[in-house]
Formats: sequence, structure tokens, C-alpha cells
Amino acid sequence: MRKLIEEKLLLNVQKPGRYIGGEYNSVQKELREDMLRFAFAFPDIYEVGMSHVGLKILYHLLNEQENIWCERVFAPWIDADAVMKKENIPLFSLESYTPIKEFDVIGFTLQYEMCYTNVLNMLALGGIALRGKDRAESDPIIIAGGPCALSPEPMADFIDMFVIGEGEEVILELTALLLQYKKGELTKQELFFRASQLQGVYVPSLYEVSYHANGTIERFAPKIADVPIKVKKRIIRDMDKVYYPTNPIVPYIQIVHDRITQEIFRGCIRGCRFCQAGFVYRPVRDKSKETVIAQIEQSLASTGYDEVSLVSLSSMDYDPCADVVEHMIAQHEDDKISVALPSLRMDGFSVDIARKIQKVRKTGLTFAPEAGSERMRSVINKGICEEDIVKTANEVFASGWGRMKLYFMMGLPYEEDEDILQILDVAAKVLDCYYATAKEQRNKNIAIALSVACFVPKPHTPFQWQAQDSIAEFQRKQRLLKSQKTNRKITISTHEPYLSALEAVFALGDRRLGRVLEETVKNGCIFDGWDEVFDYEKWVDAFEKAGIDAAFYANRQKTYEEILPWDFIDTGVDKDFLIQENEKAKEAEATPNCRRQCSGCGIEDDESYRGFCL
Repeated sequence: MRKLIEEKLLLNVQKPGRYIGGEYNSVQKELREDMLRFAFAFPDIYEVGMSHVGLKILYHLLNEQENIWCERVFAPWIDADAVMKKENIPLFSLESYTPIKEFDVIGFTLQYEMCYTNVLNMLALGGIALRGKDRAESDPIIIAGGPCALSPEPMADFIDMFVIGEGEEVILELTALLLQYKKGELTKQELFFRASQLQGVYVPSLYEVSYHANGTIERFAPKIADVPIKVKKRIIRDMDKVYYPTNPIVPYIQIVHDRITQEIFRGCIRGCRFCQAGFVYRPVRDKSKETVIAQIEQSLASTGYDEVSLVSLSSMDYDPCADVVEHMIAQHEDDKISVALPSLRMDGFSVDIARKIQKVRKTGLTFAPEAGSERMRSVINKGICEEDIVKTANEVFASGWGRMKLYFMMGLPYEEDEDILQILDVAAKVLDCYYATAKEQRNKNIAIALSVACFVPKPHTPFQWQAQDSIAEFQRKQRLLKSQKTNRKITISTHEPYLSALEAVFALGDRRLGRVLEETVKNGCIFDGWDEVFDYEKWVDAFEKAGIDAAFYANRQKTYEEILPWDFIDTGVDKDFLIQENEKAKEAEATPNCRRQCSGCGIEDDESYRGFCL
């Protein structure tokens, strides 16, 4: 197998470093018969997958278990995919070049709806039947986790078991059952039933769905007794005690986030109504300053990286953030080791922290106002006002920055054309702040980059009942925005509405969409999240052949009484609270963040999650 890969694949692809393995801190083990072979499969290219925090955590966690060997598998890029199909090279692991069909379990992480075709293509490349019901006892068990597992139904026919929520604890409970299955102590059906008893595990084959004549769900229920009616997400209680690797793999080639990624907390206090992560990862759980600093120091010592990114949903909401940055500057400024802070808010920005970070490495700054008008920012509960934007812009330019990137969305619920045009008003006011800054203080080069995405309604949010704009409406709004831009210092980039439309379909969809996904694989769809590969016409053909109307899922307003395809998943946030938030959005009424005032979302009322809240 290794010789075939070296002779036929590595010599005929653009980046052979994606497929060779053997990196520093990767794990090699002596294979034993009683060992569970686990393939962690990331349905995107190596450079993206190796930047993923979840992969780093679970890879090293599983490999610290004496009776488990976890290896990595990535989606081969289109050049490698073509070679592998031509030369009959099965999809293989990086650590041992073993075909994935020889593993006991394959675990996919579902980060983005448009990676679903890659999952199916990877199974096909491995010679594994796509649908779970068509697999033999000797085939690997297919599991999946990640954000998209919180709305798993479009992939229900292909995945044997989903992990719902955070995986560090439940994955060890699940692998214990898989070891019993490997030894012949459990049948496949016994494995599935036992797994369904674990909090945070959903086994789709144990449930059945019926539909009304209008296509909505009539009933979703277990097929057999004692299978939970609802699946509760799994969350970690103590962030200081949970496993976190400090010996991450150091790739041979540059990856998307080529640095140490240090998690500082989970959850978010803000409650932005469009943001799935802000609701499903509730409540906020911090790591202590001492734990964060210790893990950073250990990671630096074991890798040689010269940059650390403090990862969270809103970095400035981490109370000890300044202390961690102070430590890094004091200890590592002379070593030229820098700190990066993603996920900055304009109402929580600290120019003092940013100045300290810039001592080592100067970068641009990125903020996300999300909406142009004050009214729309209240609709989405963003929690920032024009005063916050102007204050932050003044501080940024007075401190010597010249480049600023601003993220917005269009197509938000209750939006009007005037709200879209006010995106340009925000950019103009930011630019005014630059020109109001003394010449001797300000940067000579000024650039305001606007990135405007198409809104996608997401499950488990207050906007899960909303209809997405049509593709034609998104295109009209994009033309409107661009036609009104006159200043060359301001640039606008927009997202591809065809892609956002499909993202909404599969975010909001049910298991009938499996038929569409099978057709897309026949049509050769892979890497649909990549503009240079994406082919919308192939998707149109797949929907037609499957007899599915995409607009039914994405462009239809749902009622509060309707059974939604993800209603059986319990994130701890009450449905009544989501309804209340959607109603408040209609009136542009804000809800305070969790640190200011508890809004009664339901987390503290559920015994599974009680005791977490701040």
C-alpha cells in the first residue's frame, strides 16, 4: 500500500505534504489484535483539518488510551481524488497508510453543512457503503460529531451514531462500548442500543419519522422501548480538569491557523439571535488564568511555534485576558512570540491589550458589527451601538492601525433596504474617525474592508423559524449595496448566495435530504464549500432527481407548532425562550447579556445542566 501511494499518488499531486504523515508529535503505535483502531476523518483538506481544535483534542486524548490507536484521515483534494479513483487507491490514514475500511470505527467531524458531500465521497473512496443499512458486520462503525451534529437528520442514513455536544468524556464511554463490540461481546444492534443510553449519543436507526401531506413532520419517535425520546447534549463541567493537549502535531506544510490554539473558555454571554454557537454551547465556562498560562507554556515548549491564538467565541469577554497577554509579553517578547485575539467585539475592545499584542507582530483588526443600522443590531441582539463603533474606531486609528475589516450580514429577519445601505454609513463613520485622527498619530495607509455574508437561519436559535431570502433577493441586495459605494478606501466582498442557499437547506433539513446527497455524489460533487469547485447546476440536478424542493426547507416560514427536524435534541435552552426571543426581535427589543442579567433561557432549570451559570 505504501509503495502504491508513493509511486502513483505523491508524485502526481500539487501538495504531497498533505498525504505523507510522520509529522512531529504525531503518534505511532505497535498494533495489537485487541486494540481499537479509530480513524478521525476530517472532511476537508489537510490544511483546514489540522487547524481544527477538536481534532487536536480528540486525537491526543484517544491516543493516550493504551488500547486505542487514533489515526488521521483527510479529504483528498481534487487532484489526489482523481488519481486515487484512476489508480484504485483506497482512502488511507496518515499514520500507517491503512485503508479506512480496515478500521473499527471512523469518526467524522461535521463543521459545515457543505462538507457533507466530502463525507460521502470519503466513504466511497474507502469502499464503504454509503447507507448504514447496507453495511456488513465487518465494516467500520461510522460516527460523527461537531456543530452540524446538532441538526443531524440530513446525514441520518449515512451515520451510525452521532455525538451531540462536547466530546471529551462521551467519546471514552463510546469507545469502551466499541471495544466490547470488537471483541464480539455485543452485536451491532446491542451496541446501538447501549450507545443510545449514553447522554449525548443519537442513533438514528433507532428512530422513525412520519410526515403530514404538506411535507412537515407528523411524528418523530423511538422505534423501541427505553430509547430516549429526547437526546440531551453533553457538556463539560470543569474546564480546568478537562483534557487539553499541549503537544499538538507540527505540520510539514503551512496550515490555515499555523500556530498554537489555546482555548480559554466555552460558551458566550451575548445571546446574538442569529448565532447557533452562542445558544448550543451555553453556559459560559472559563478556564482559570493559571491553567491557560500553564497550557500555553507547555505547548510552546513542545512545538517551537512563535504565535499563540486565544480561542473562544468572544475573547474580550474572558476576564483574565489582560493578565494572560501581560504574561506572554513579559515572558516572550524577546523571543518574538506573539498573541492573537480572534472574535473581537466593538463594545468590549481593549486598545491597551491590542497595543501590547502589537509590540511583537502588527496585524489588521477585525470586528463584526453584523448589521448596519441601530434597529437591526437590536433585532439580532448584537448589543453594540453607534457610540461603541465610533469610540473603538477612534482608539484604533489613534493607536496607529490603518487596516480594519468589518463583518456584516444581509437578509436578516425584519430587514429593509435602508438597513442594508446603512452598512455603508457605518463604514463612512469609521473612515471619518481615521481622518479626524491627528496626522502624526494615524497610519499613512487606510483601508476599510467590508465582508457581507448572506444570512442563514440556524437550528436551536430564535431565528430557526425564519425563511431565508431567495437567491434572487440576495443578488438584488448585493447589487444595491455595491451600487451605492463611492469611496475607494472602502472595499466590499460578498458571499455566494447559491452556496448560502444550500447551507440553509441542509441546516434546516430532515432525513429525506439523504436522497439528494446520494445524487450529488453520483454527480461528482466534492468540496462544495470551495468556490473554485462548487457547481450549483449539479445540485439543481440532484434535487430534481431526488424529487425534493429545496425551497420547502430554506424559504418557508415555520410555525411555532410545527415539529422541527432537530426538536428531539435538547440543548438545555427552552423552546419557549427561543420563541420569546424571536418575538422580541420583531419589536427590535434587546435582551441583556448573561453577566448583566439572567434571561431565564432554561439552562439553570434542567438538572443535567444545573449549577453551570455565572
